[in-house]
Amino acid sequence: MRGGGNMQGMMKQMQKMQKQMAEAQEELGTLKFEGTAGGGMAKVTVSGHKEVLDIVLDPALVDPEDVETLQDVLVIATNEAFKKAEEHANSTMGKFTKGLNIPGMF
Repeated sequence: MRGGGNMQGMMKQMQKMQKQMAEAQEELGTLKFEGTAGGGMAKVTVSGHKEVLDIVLDPALVDPEDVETLQDVLVIATNEAFKKAEEHANSTMGKFTKGLNIPGMF
């Protein structure tokens, strides 16, 4: 019954990988990624779990006569921060699924 032993070993490997993936996912939540726009006048910080943590604006950017620029700068900075978080998550989690072809996995 050699096949049974291989299956058991494979299951242990999968359990180990699942644990490592969960730990890596948890660690992502502790990381911070910053996006900037407007020459650094707007900074948005997000977590690896894609939650906005902080927004810092240069007071000169807050012009009641030009709300559109403020909105644009915030969108750009936020998207940049999320892109950095996504790239890090893909590289971190991708090492677990590299070489696997499992539908629905990262």
